[in-house]
Amino acid sequence: MKHEDLTRYLDDLLEVARFKDYCPNGLQVEGRPEVRRIVAGVTASQALVDAAIARDADAILVHHGWFWRGEDGRVTGIRKARLQALLRHDINLIGYHLPLDSHAEFGNNAQLASRFGWIAEGRFGEQDMGWIGRPAQPCALDALVAGVGAALDRAPLAIAGDGRPLRRVAWCSGGAQGYFEQAIALGADVYLSGEISEQTVHLARESGVAYVAAGHHATERYGVQALAAHLAARFGLACEFVDIDNPV
Repeated sequence: MKHEDLTRYLDDLLEVARFKDYCPNGLQVEGRPEVRRIVAGVTASQALVDAAIARDADAILVHHGWFWRGEDGRVTGIRKARLQALLRHDINLIGYHLPLDSHAEFGNNAQLASRFGWIAEGRFGEQDMGWIGRPAQPCALDALVAGVGAALDRAPLAIAGDGRPLRRVAWCSGGAQGYFEQAIALGADVYLSGEISEQTVHLARESGVAYVAAGHHATERYGVQALAAHLAARFGLACEFVDIDNPV
């Protein structure tokens, strides 16, 4: 499959044009024209680039790519090493950030709901990135945290609220702790994201709404996996997810 056909398909599927993002979405670094083998991962780190080289991949598909707004644009040091390795081996780098958080089927938030058994009922926050709904049945915080930990194979950090039964749950993958107050205003009993900030602890204690920090990397592993599986099924591409461990 030609890389321009692949990225055109993905751009349309993920509705890239409707998002205001912090980085370019789609083809970020052009490699060889033909794509047969894809390595997928969360972040385009040196370790993932090395894994793609070892597997003779034609393209790397990630959630966290390169060229973030506000970062130093000079290609030196770590940036040079990553880019040099990619160009030397003629590998395409394809990244989708907010579009891959948001997508109703392949997005990180949709995939989390599927794994946790949560029922989505609405969206909130900037560009409708946050999701709100309910668990399959009301539960206590300990039970919800245990289920999340089992699904992600990672123990979450939980800040208890007032002990109420959890009937309404809100969530957003990655570094979305800033949506917590909006989730509270919408009547959530618990909010889950990847990260937590110092002030988040006080907000949970004072509002009575529990907060679960399940890991930025851990909550954003599944969108790119689902997207890669879709490409394999639809186009017969060889797609392999490589999980570069990250404790954050």
